[in-house]
Amino acid sequence: MNPDLKKLFPYPFERLAQLKQGIAPPPELAHIALSIGEPKHAPPEFVLQALREHLQGLNAYPLAKGLPELRQAIAHWLTRRFHLKAGRVDPERHVIPVSGTREGLFAFAQAVVDRSTTPLVLMPNPFYQIYEGAAFLAGAEPCYMNTLEENAFLPDLDAVPESVWKRCQLLYICTPGNPTGAVMDLAYLSRVIELADRYGFIVASDECYAEIYLDEANPPPGLLQACEYIGRHDFKRCVVFHSLSKRSSLPGLRSGFVAGDAEVLAQFLLYRTYHGCAVPIPVQTASVRAWEDEKHVTDNRRLYQKKFTSAMEILGPVMDVHYPSAAFYLWPRIPVDDESFTRGLFARQNVTVLPGTYLSRSTPQNDPGKYRVRISLVAPFKECTEAAQRIRNHVESL
Repeated sequence: MNPDLKKLFPYPFERLAQLKQGIAPPPELAHIALSIGEPKHAPPEFVLQALREHLQGLNAYPLAKGLPELRQAIAHWLTRRFHLKAGRVDPERHVIPVSGTREGLFAFAQAVVDRSTTPLVLMPNPFYQIYEGAAFLAGAEPCYMNTLEENAFLPDLDAVPESVWKRCQLLYICTPGNPTGAVMDLAYLSRVIELADRYGFIVASDECYAEIYLDEANPPPGLLQACEYIGRHDFKRCVVFHSLSKRSSLPGLRSGFVAGDAEVLAQFLLYRTYHGCAVPIPVQTASVRAWEDEKHVTDNRRLYQKKFTSAMEILGPVMDVHYPSAAFYLWPRIPVDDESFTRGLFARQNVTVLPGTYLSRSTPQNDPGKYRVRISLVAPFKECTEAAQRIRNHVESL
């Protein structure tokens, strides 16, 4: 067996299930799960209809490169959304469909890491655990950059030693961040590109929450937008990952894409030809419709905005919690350790949240997940409001 499998940590939700084991919550309270970031809004009917209409596409093997019309739709969306010059994104060279960002983010590390050296893969802390697992199984060592409140929940790039940057082959960033909702502005992203140029690493920007934000006038920028901003027209060393899971409430469709540096993507496409995870043709065809429409995305975003307003009105007076810039999580500081809070909340209120330390790693400085929990506002509005009130009741009882 691959010895690197032994380095993998249990997945957060496995740990959560063990934490809750043996607890009998009040039977009169229906369970409300705010632990997993799985959208529960109704998916757009026109996408489902397109999927049904093209099921005959299952009689053919899909190409790893994807359908031309899907790559074209993605290129047009990137150009509109991130204010790129028309024609900047070449659908033939700069776009590859993936089976959701999770699959793409993991596979990318396997393709770009040179395991013959002593590679480091840098990532924010706390983080999406796929980054860490991808690093281990690519033969690299993960290196964690704490995202703390005093730094607006963004990694302190200047605190990373030069010796670490020199060994870095791949930098994962997440903007908007999971679980903090922090957004990297164009100046920050430009600094990331500058470091990538200086030390020769690739930047993989996980932007799957980019379409869930609170201020309609200020959508989060992205890494390709930063490339346009600084005149990096070939997107060198830069790739971005996007998905329909959050944007269109289609987590089960498993449809996303990677876009950016054409030279890097040519090698990634070679890897994917052997990897064998081409997106099914009906899924690709339905995805074209989703990327071409913005109304359902705006409607989806308003549902989250409404839930944030309600939850903050209830929780703000009793918790150290703040509106995030984007994504659909709250990341409050809590008065007791995160596991005790989570167990107590489930035992007394039948609400499940995720302990912060299940998303983070302890570093010599500290563990940024300590005394925090992640609250996913993915349930319907009434459930989120009811859950917020139960969380408030629990906090007030401590």
